[in-house]
Amino acid sequence: MKQRIRVVGLIKNEEGVLIFKRSRGRSESPVFWELPTGKIKFGEQPEEAMARSLNEYTGLDAASLKLRDVITFLATEDSSQLSNLYIIYEIGISGDIKPNPRERYSAYKYLKETSNGTRLTETSMAVLEIIEEKMSSDHVSPRAAANSMTINVDGASRGNPGPAGIGYCVTNSEGQIVERGGEFIGFATSRVAEYYALKKGIDRAIELGYKTARFVSDSLMVVNQLNGIFQIKNQDILPIYQDIQKKLENFEAVSFTHVPRSKNVIADSEANDAIDRILKKD
Repeated sequence: MKQRIRVVGLIKNEEGVLIFKRSRGRSESPVFWELPTGKIKFGEQPEEAMARSLNEYTGLDAASLKLRDVITFLATEDSSQLSNLYIIYEIGISGDIKPNPRERYSAYKYLKETSNGTRLTETSMAVLEIIEEKMSSDHVSPRAAANSMTINVDGASRGNPGPAGIGYCVTNSEGQIVERGGEFIGFATSRVAEYYALKKGIDRAIELGYKTARFVSDSLMVVNQLNGIFQIKNQDILPIYQDIQKKLENFEAVSFTHVPRSKNVIADSEANDAIDRILKKD
């Protein structure tokens, strides 16, 4: 599966969100506007790519960069599936410096609402849907995943490696628990348990017939690896990761979100209860 990774900037003031007009390749090409967007060059960190792209294309220098969100969803392109990963930064600009669009941009303006007729690129529309908490009616966006069923997952290992368990909790868009459960998976490391927990959550989402889903974990490693930020370096989790990637083809939209352990208590308790049930038998 191909993957497209972009950094996207949000610059806001009382006038709205700053967007830029894409330069036309041909005179008959339609006019599109977008948030400042760029690619990550080899060897760059995402925040470095954001600062560089902002300066190159808009003439602005970032006084501050704050990671706002990382979203990912699947889309169809040329009859194959494309994984889109957007790393979104809130950008602060010092003083009254005005943009100086160049290269890919020819003009700029501040946008109050996406419904005012401005034609936005798909990337920028998807990001602004999250910011405005809207969902387009004619395509499945990352906001669709965020508004659909949420599956919290967690893995636990006593000893690392040691007796290990996994837990999950499925909730609907109103926050009501649809299903929860846990399993003992044998002797494993904590990272393997975290991955098996995510695999279990994905399996349950597929079995329940969900086409969009939001997966939540307190493992930053797992979330960043699924979002393409971290590389897989441990061979023990690579087969599970590859299996998960195949299973994700069953969805129209998915997102992966990291939360602190205090926000993942049900999945955590299910994982530890699964271990306790086995240990009490011995």
